[in-house]
Amino acid sequence: MKRVVVGLSGGVDSSVAAYLLKEQGYEVIGLFMKNWHDDSVTISDECPWLDDSNDALLVAEKLGIPFQTVDLSEQYKERIVDYMFAEYEKGRTPNPDVLCNREIKFDVFMKIALELGADYVATGHYCRKDTIDVAGKQIHRLLAGKDQNKDQSYFLCQLSQEQLAKTLFPVGELIKPEVRKIAADQDLVTAEKKDSQGLCFIGKVRLPEFLQQKLKPKNGAIVEIEASSNVYANADAPLQLHNYKYTPEFGKKVGEHIGAHYFTKGQRKGLSVGGTPLPLFVIETDVETNTIYVGQGKNHPGLYRSQLLVKFEELHWVRPDLRLTQGAFMEVKARIRYRQNLENAVINLTEEGLVVRFENPQSAIQEGQFVAWYLEDELIGSGVIS
Repeated sequence: MKRVVVGLSGGVDSSVAAYLLKEQGYEVIGLFMKNWHDDSVTISDECPWLDDSNDALLVAEKLGIPFQTVDLSEQYKERIVDYMFAEYEKGRTPNPDVLCNREIKFDVFMKIALELGADYVATGHYCRKDTIDVAGKQIHRLLAGKDQNKDQSYFLCQLSQEQLAKTLFPVGELIKPEVRKIAADQDLVTAEKKDSQGLCFIGKVRLPEFLQQKLKPKNGAIVEIEASSNVYANADAPLQLHNYKYTPEFGKKVGEHIGAHYFTKGQRKGLSVGGTPLPLFVIETDVETNTIYVGQGKNHPGLYRSQLLVKFEELHWVRPDLRLTQGAFMEVKARIRYRQNLENAVINLTEEGLVVRFENPQSAIQEGQFVAWYLEDELIGSGVIS
């Protein structure tokens, strides 16, 4: 009998994943990851991990499977939280959920599971996996979940062939209402539980307050850029990649902020500047000069770019056999954030790295986030936006 360790998070999806695997004849072990208890950085007055751990235990008892908790908080702080602070300090916007999957669930956690004699690790992610033969070699494909509203393949965009080989996604073929019905039919305590929000395994986070505990406030100027400004000329010319710096000569000071590293492109809330015909959006931040540049309206040209760059060291192929050679092009679908519709794009491997050029300009492309590219419903590669 094959042994599977399920990452029981205390949510409905992983609960049903464990039930389905048991029904399929696997020997199932439930493992809860405790990823945060650092009193020096307060996340919230609430304690979601304790509630989640209790729910995971109740599910395991109901299903009659072994259960234990593993404390991965030290690795989580080092690999996720410290990395987040470092990235925000540089004016970049990291994605902790993608990092959590790459660094914690499918690395540290997977190694623990394999040490327990597991043949596979399973999670409640809404995505699918299959295995094909390419030139006599087994290749594992990461596919979008059947539920297009819940597809979570983007969060797994950094997984490797070695990780996929040991992974199962039991709810990937289901839609959310089906998952909740199975949980209700089995009388699982998580059947009606709301989906978790916030950072992976941390809980509710008010990001500015979180960041202020490590990144000190520092007053700076909010500068408004007119939509007609010539700063946008050639912004998307080949390989220029929007690398120009805004300077005050292109705009006017309209307010002050308490730290450029607390803001990200596309942000509307928290500016505390009124009196404009249209709402102000952050269109650029400069942590070196501690300046935020804003523009009126969600259609402001400063929010939009047609292309982005992924440097070689940040480039990852889920399908190494489809890796581009220098100078090669490939037509793909791509997204720069979770829940975004897939957009037509062309990727091109240049001397600088991989250029992703979208058919339609994209709003608020943010350095530090991940871009993922697909062939039909298969995620084949990803990288950190430079």
